[in-house]
Amino acid sequence: MWLSKALTVGLLALAGCGFTPAYGPQGGGSVLQNSILAEEPRDKPAFDFVERIEERLGPSDAPRFALNYSIAVAAVNMGITAANATTRINLTGSVTWQLMDVATGAQLTAGRAQNFTSYSVVGSTVASLSAQEDAAVRLVRILADQIVSQLLATSGQWVP
Repeated sequence: MWLSKALTVGLLALAGCGFTPAYGPQGGGSVLQNSILAEEPRDKPAFDFVERIEERLGPSDAPRFALNYSIAVAAVNMGITAANATTRINLTGSVTWQLMDVATGAQLTAGRAQNFTSYSVVGSTVASLSAQEDAAVRLVRILADQIVSQLLATSGQWVP
């Protein structure tokens, strides 16, 4: 009983504050589908980043928006044994990005996403390299997801 009342009050509060679902009738999220062309990737992290953006928003045949980005990734040794051997590494990453209107060249929105992943280097060289590659892919996918979420959440403010 109290749960249904709380749910009703919550929905009324959301409706009163101007909340609009991103993919709803007045939401800007559907405008982003298949309309963003990410800058051409130049390296493996950028390739994985663009791949994730296209997974989430779809490929663009006739782009309305252009996504420019700059990816920075750094490794930080975290777990170090008494013998000075590294056992765990954090990959920290950030993406500085801008979304441009293709027709006018105007910047519509911009931001910065940052996060980290970790991997273990205890084991064979092949296992460590595989773990490093997996962590790097996870990191740029997380960063791409953060950017897509920010675009969807704010699209109603800047979509013409």
